[in-house]
Amino acid sequence: MSSAPATTVYYDGSCPVCAREIAHYRGCDGADSIVWTDISGSSDALVAADLTRAEADGRFHVRRADGTLADGGAAFASLWLALPKFRRLGRLAATRAGAAVLEVAYRLWLVVMPLVRRVLPPPRQQ
Repeated sequence: MSSAPATTVYYDGSCPVCAREIAHYRGCDGADSIVWTDISGSSDALVAADLTRAEADGRFHVRRADGTLADGGAAFASLWLALPKFRRLGRLAATRAGAAVLEVAYRLWLVVMPLVRRVLPPPRQQ
């Protein structure tokens, strides 16, 4: 058994968009090596020592295996790097140009997502 730190994904399981997306990633090869942390059931002000609930609710966050915390587009790049199916995309997204494009796309998505959330039914409880 490996004692290496795992990548940790912080997500809102009560969000229909987020829940569907995370379910997709959790079904991928390599997902069992990732720690999936649903913040929706917690009323704690801190999700982690360096991550508040408000921050986690506002943007997607991933703790990399080296312990650094990434958010937004960089968090997606970190998640993709941890999943073999998405590793090439993760490498592209981790470049300076890729990271810039991904962050702009992520910020635009944050504007549109509330509209999408209204039309999707709530996620099923597992």
